Amino acid sequence: MADFFCNKMKVGTITCLVPAHDSDLEAVKKLPNHKPVRVKVTRIRNVDHHRKYFALLNYAFDVWEPPTDQAQFGMRSLNYEIPIEKCFDRFRKDICILCGFYEASYRVNGEVRLEAKSISFANMDQDDFEILYDKTIDVIIKHVLRNYTDDQLRAVVDQVMEFDS
Repeated sequence: MADFFCNKMKVGTITCLVPAHDSDLEAVKKLPNHKPVRVKVTRIRNVDHHRKYFALLNYAFDVWEPPTDQAQFGMRSLNYEIPIEKCFDRFRKDICILCGFYEASYRVNGEVRLEAKSISFANMDQDDFEILYDKTIDVIIKHVLRNYTDDQLRAVVDQVMEFDS
C-alpha cells in the first residue's frame, strides 16, 4: 500500500484524519472497510525550519576559526605546509556528528569512521529534525560560539532569517 497524506480535522465532536488530496482519497478508498489498518504518522518537514537550520550553521561557520597548527593534525612529520581551507560541508557534517546523528562503521585499517546521517527531507522527519536543531544550538555554543547563550544564538538566527526574507 502506498503512502498518502492526511490532514487532522475536527468534524463536529470527532477528530479525524482526512485525505489531503484527491489522489490520497483514492488510496483511502482502497483500504478495507471495518478492518483495522496500521498507520504510521510522520510529520512533514517544515521547509522554513530547514532554512533556519542552515542560517544557524552558516552563521556559526562564518564565525568559526579552525586551528592553524598543523601539528595538531598529525602532520608534524611532513616537511611542507599543506594548505587547509574551511569547508562548510565538512563543518555541517561534523556538527551533525557531535549532535549524535551519525552512523559508525569500521574502516579496513580497523579505525572507526563516523558518518553524519542524512538530513534530507526523505531521510529525517520533523520530530528528529527538531531534536537535531536543538542539539546543534548546544554544540555550536560549546565548540564555536562559546560566549553565547542559547537565547542569544536563537535571537541572532531569527534576525538573520528576517534579513533574508
